[in-house]
Amino acid sequence: MKNIAIIGSTGSIGTQTLDVVREHKDDFTVSALACGKNVKLLAEQIREFHPALVSVGDEAAAAALKDLIPGETCDILTGMEGLIAVSTIPESDILVTAVVGMLGIRPTIAAIQAKKDIALANKETLVSAGHIIMPLAREYGVQILPVDSEHSAIFQSLQGNEGNEIDRILLTASGGPFRGKSLKELEGVTPAQALNNPNWDMGQKVTIDSATMVNKGLEVMEAHWLFNVDVDDITVLVHPQSVLHSAVQYKDGAVIGELGVPDMRLPIQYALYYPNRPYLSGKRLNLFELKSLTFEEPDLSVFKGLSLAKKVGKAGGNLPTAFNAADETAVSLFLRGEIGFTEIPELIEKAVNACELIENPTVEEIFATREAALKL
Repeated sequence: MKNIAIIGSTGSIGTQTLDVVREHKDDFTVSALACGKNVKLLAEQIREFHPALVSVGDEAAAAALKDLIPGETCDILTGMEGLIAVSTIPESDILVTAVVGMLGIRPTIAAIQAKKDIALANKETLVSAGHIIMPLAREYGVQILPVDSEHSAIFQSLQGNEGNEIDRILLTASGGPFRGKSLKELEGVTPAQALNNPNWDMGQKVTIDSATMVNKGLEVMEAHWLFNVDVDDITVLVHPQSVLHSAVQYKDGAVIGELGVPDMRLPIQYALYYPNRPYLSGKRLNLFELKSLTFEEPDLSVFKGLSLAKKVGKAGGNLPTAFNAADETAVSLFLRGEIGFTEIPELIEKAVNACELIENPTVEEIFATREAALKL
């Protein structure tokens, strides 16, 4: 029996994690859950899974939650204190980090120091603090198990090849809803159009980042830290079928990848059960129906956020934090209709250019960089 805690339990990854738990209810218990403000859904999760501890964003959300769960005995905490308590609860074996943004950094550090394995779905944690997180995980003997479909595919492709040198990582991207479009065609894009991802069911922020391909740039930075591979040795492939989830090319020329239907439950389950592969319900990949797989180079003149991300990833330090924080602001402005779609990478570049490089930032310097970049 494995005991899990989830931060971000009401989001896309969090709810699908609980789907996996439902399917294997004899193998898991849920010790703690955390969300921001979706207390209605959290209350449903509490009534089903009976965690000992939950956390919400603030006192108002906590008061609303109490009214929704009469008879439940779980403790209710708030804010960062609550997130860290959920992440370090003694009963848990593994923490699923499914919050969006840099909110996941401090809880992840605390969980590692409490010797919890990490099922990582919060890419910003490594984008901004990979130089802190990865050495800390090695120090405490903690596993960082990737949940993003692409990084899980890379992780799976490395199994059994320990000690064999990687030539390059092949990181796939669906291309989003605007694959093949010109910069001119993207100028009038609406939030509703950008939120229409052809293959994946994700939260709003990640879906917009997929449309701009900023998300793929963040994934390049994440892969650099997860797999200790230079940014220049990570190739992004636009693969509209989203069947090859990513691959590893070894020094002998062999390419090993993971294929499957687009279903986030698979990488979630792999992280929770690693290294085992129990049955998972759902659609199976049928190559006879598929017939062909296609791959394209990304158009960096259109998807400027991706090329900027690779430059920022190579520079390192606190620049990835400025990149990520500015993207948070730009996406919010776009969703509110205050800027155009093509202005998102422009605002990110402005923030990066304004950022003074700190080569090895502390957690405090990371968050100071974030606050400065959010204001641009």
